[in-house]
Amino acid sequence: MQRDVFASISPLDHRYYASSQQLFDQLSEYLSENAFIRYQARVEEALAKILARKGLCSEQVAQEISRAARNIVPEEVYKEERITRHNIRALVNTIQAHVSDAARPFVHFTATSVDIMDTARAVQYRDVSEKMIIPQLKELLGLFIAITRREADAVQIGRTHGQHAVPITFGFAMAEYVSRLGNRIQLIINTSRTLRGKMAGAVGAYNASSLFFPDPEEFEREVLAELGLKPATHSTQIVEPEYLTDWAHALVSTLGVLANFGDDVRHLQRTEIGEVGEAFEAGQVGSSTMPHKRNPWNFEHVKSIWKAFAPHMLTLYMDQISEHQRDLTNSASSRFVPEIASALVAVTHRLNRVCSKLVIDRSRMMENLNMQKAFIIAEPLYILLAYNGHPDAHEAIRRLTLVAERTGKTLVDLVAESEELAPYLARMTGYQRQVLERPETYIGIASRKALQVADYWEAALLKQ
Repeated sequence: MQRDVFASISPLDHRYYASSQQLFDQLSEYLSENAFIRYQARVEEALAKILARKGLCSEQVAQEISRAARNIVPEEVYKEERITRHNIRALVNTIQAHVSDAARPFVHFTATSVDIMDTARAVQYRDVSEKMIIPQLKELLGLFIAITRREADAVQIGRTHGQHAVPITFGFAMAEYVSRLGNRIQLIINTSRTLRGKMAGAVGAYNASSLFFPDPEEFEREVLAELGLKPATHSTQIVEPEYLTDWAHALVSTLGVLANFGDDVRHLQRTEIGEVGEAFEAGQVGSSTMPHKRNPWNFEHVKSIWKAFAPHMLTLYMDQISEHQRDLTNSASSRFVPEIASALVAVTHRLNRVCSKLVIDRSRMMENLNMQKAFIIAEPLYILLAYNGHPDAHEAIRRLTLVAERTGKTLVDLVAESEELAPYLARMTGYQRQVLERPETYIGIASRKALQVADYWEAALLKQ
């Protein structure tokens, strides 16, 4: 039966995936409740396999449990949970219902509920990182790098505090986000690989497994190795929460980088700035009442999603606190963690689409730079005067800028007319004079730095 997305409650489902059934299906494979139950069943399967390897049950028993775990139906588990009022006991009972009497005792043998749940979550979040989050982010990084290279020499006025500062290039501005996104991707890679599981029992002291194994830690390592995990250095009934907290922080801080990028780009689309633009489709509408409007809604959406999900980190920090060996105060809150991953993928998917058609207006960039072209030289002028021996260069130039504002004369003309400054100007080199005459060339190493950053992150993350 076709899923009715409009019957969903979360806007992640009924709005932000409505236009992409494929994206929903891909994320559902890793983050849905169906997926979580399947991941938990995989842990039970791995446990049975190692029990057989250790000689506690037969290979036939392990195979029975494996088949039952792989064919588990989430609806059946939920039906059982209405009786047990316990999710993992319901899972265990459901698996046991599909195996022989000889196999039943070895389902969940020596394990506690959170051995299964925390381990399943670690595998689940590692998999969605490797299969969905990181590939989507690398695609976006590739787009950022391409724009950085293409616009490495596109001169743009730099802005601080919303005011014109000194020139940069648009490629240099993009390189900031290449670097920040590259670092976040690397952090997601590292934290997803660091996620840990456990098979240490009810309080983490291996009480049950020590009844059967002289080295229960080795037993734990073997079970987790079946799932591609390592054990935490110490567990109680739960895995140390900081592994998950670090991973979630990597996701939320990545959302923050993308929100900052979206904010910058939407401001550059302001009517009075107009330096970049979001390509509009033929039938696209910017306003319900103003037909001429072209709103930067996709970039605004990115910031809006970040606002919704950044506070989730506070919940993760609160989930670090668990009384003694465990309490249940993270039971409900932890179920919302998959939404963070879903939101990041949705935002990245959107930016991949929009940034592939981002329009850059170099002529408008130059027009905006020229608005205060005469004042841009204030910084290099004061520095060059100071270098050539002027005792109070900053104050001298500050006073001249005030005169320029009052009289309408350019700073260049006022400096040329100044007898006080003439001796210092005479000592300047050809390049230094060029900067004063052509402020648009005062870009430092912006172009070169942009390309360096692009090359570095392409080699670090995209050519592997």
